[in-house]
Amino acid sequence: MLWPALRCLSDGELTSDQLDWLRTEFQLEAAPRTEGPGAAKSIAHRAFTDYAGTRLVLDLARTGESGWVFTLFYEGQRPPSATVGSHRALFRDAVERLGLTLVEIAPAATADEVLLPPTTPSGTPESAFGAHWDLPYEDLGRLWPHLGLRADDPHEVKAVKLSELMRSPAWPDAPASLRAEAEEFLRGN
Repeated sequence: MLWPALRCLSDGELTSDQLDWLRTEFQLEAAPRTEGPGAAKSIAHRAFTDYAGTRLVLDLARTGESGWVFTLFYEGQRPPSATVGSHRALFRDAVERLGLTLVEIAPAATADEVLLPPTTPSGTPESAFGAHWDLPYEDLGRLWPHLGLRADDPHEVKAVKLSELMRSPAWPDAPASLRAEAEEFLRGN
């Protein structure tokens, strides 16, 4: 089974010449991937093995009218962070060169890779967090997974997600100890 190690979502129009450049740059076969999650949207891929012997698949997929998804999949053991990091740089470079808009990279390593929902104007339905705090968490360590984060995620990524939560209407009802810890975290302490 293939698992995503890194996924980059971007938006924008690409010409056939830009698609050709992308296939060449990523050394992709002009055939869709046939296994793993999202295979139905795949338009090109390349299977290879990294230096540690991990089977990897680099994939390009379409989503919607102008969405593009670059994904590095793995089978077996998760690829080393150096492999994921080099593909992150490759994805970001391609997005920039092609004039696409970066929407999200998961897992995020920097604040600009975090997808945040658009802010809803007042008078519209409540956010996903609702208007009342109903989470049992009293410390950030237990709150991170609820926000889709791991303990070892970068500080700036956590800060973006935490700031989003703190803007929710439920935040004033969160435990005082959690609110204080969150403020300290955002100050960098």
